[in-house]
Amino acid sequence: MGDDPREPRVAVVTGGTGGLGSALIERLLQRDVRVIATYIIPDEATQFERRYEVDDETLALRRVDATDSEMMKELFDEIVEVWGGFHMVASLVGGWAGGRDVEETDAVRWERMLDLNLRSAIHTVGPAVPHLRKQGWGRILVVGSRAVDDAPPGQAAFNVAKAGVTALARTLASELEGTGVTANVLAPSVIDTPATRSALPYADYVDWPTPEEIASVADFVLSEHSDVMNGAVIPVYGRA
Repeated sequence: MGDDPREPRVAVVTGGTGGLGSALIERLLQRDVRVIATYIIPDEATQFERRYEVDDETLALRRVDATDSEMMKELFDEIVEVWGGFHMVASLVGGWAGGRDVEETDAVRWERMLDLNLRSAIHTVGPAVPHLRKQGWGRILVVGSRAVDDAPPGQAAFNVAKAGVTALARTLASELEGTGVTANVLAPSVIDTPATRSALPYADYVDWPTPEEIASVADFVLSEHSDVMNGAVIPVYGRA
């Protein structure tokens, strides 16, 4: 696999069966990108397979825990062996837990938020970088949060974890300068998914951006048209 982004491209999307992941994968498939998506929740994978044709040629599913560094390394090694390599990595695994100030946040909540949001990103991008650097062209996209700037009270662990994700990507962008590989960050506030509405049943979701709207931005950032973007933190929260 050379450094020509016009050749058949391969994308790895962790958390691909979630709301944002599914919307992004749909856009990638529309432009003939081959996709390997990871998941954890079997029900999500079942629903995903009802929506898309999973055939291990155009679209493959793998049950992989993105917080496990060895599992992620094995996944990337498999992709290189079977598919010849990959061009794009979208780290979409994450989760939110609020309701606790710093002084009230217990160790379990800290670890859960760090696992889901920060460690999943670290263990995704870390083993991907050597492959992308070697081929001389690639795109890395992680998901931060508007909370990194706003630091709303009552969700200390989430705020800190997402700040770490942003720092990770911006550091990586500096390390990859001049290699043809870029790293950028999406910064949503809330995304209008069934899970978010369930977690915030009394919120006004009229202005929440949809997964499809955010996926359109993600798709551009992962494309060959985003060469001038590296280390960017891109707000994708509209009026929310």
